[in-house]
Amino acid sequence: MRFADVDAVTVDGFGTLVELLDPVPGLEELLREQGAARNAAIVRDAFAAEAQYYRANSLSGRDERSLAQLRERCAQVFLDSAGADLDAASFAPSFVASLRFRVLPGVTEALRGLRARGLEVAVVSNWDISLHERVEELGLRPLTTTVVTSAEAGAEKPDPRIFLVALDRLGVDPARAVHVGDGAADAEGAAAAGIAFEPAPFVDAIRRWQ
Repeated sequence: MRFADVDAVTVDGFGTLVELLDPVPGLEELLREQGAARNAAIVRDAFAAEAQYYRANSLSGRDERSLAQLRERCAQVFLDSAGADLDAASFAPSFVASLRFRVLPGVTEALRGLRARGLEVAVVSNWDISLHERVEELGLRPLTTTVVTSAEAGAEKPDPRIFLVALDRLGVDPARAVHVGDGAADAEGAAAAGIAFEPAPFVDAIRRWQ
């Protein structure tokens, strides 16, 4: 891959640009504050159950109302798995607030480098609509052209539609774009959309280009 052959880079969100900090300590504290203390093993298993549910249902978080409903259902899955008899609607905001993300090492600098070269950058991720807020909170919004979530596109990777929405927003031909991601769904979806693929880590992928 050469920079001269590329007008835009699409990039996966979770696992490529950002990662989740260990949620267990914060969730342990949250349950303790609510009078439903559980040990770390129970909390970890409960969060795993919630994460599995979320991955299967993230498409439903497409606007403010449906996102709130999705979050309440996720909170309920977590509480049920933990055996905690708490109100999911009341618990959901604190549950979501306890999930903290960080930008992976070198990503911010790599994005700055791409933008300095005049390349468009789109985050393309199987995520609910709140990814826009996450990107803003983590300081990545000025370094990206657009953010496309599966909830907005109505399709999850490896479906090519999520990539095609991004390319349409960027006004870039698939042959002039490359996608960087960390999973088979990224590789398969990019190929189906006619986009070149580079495997994560993101920083390493950019360094491979000439």
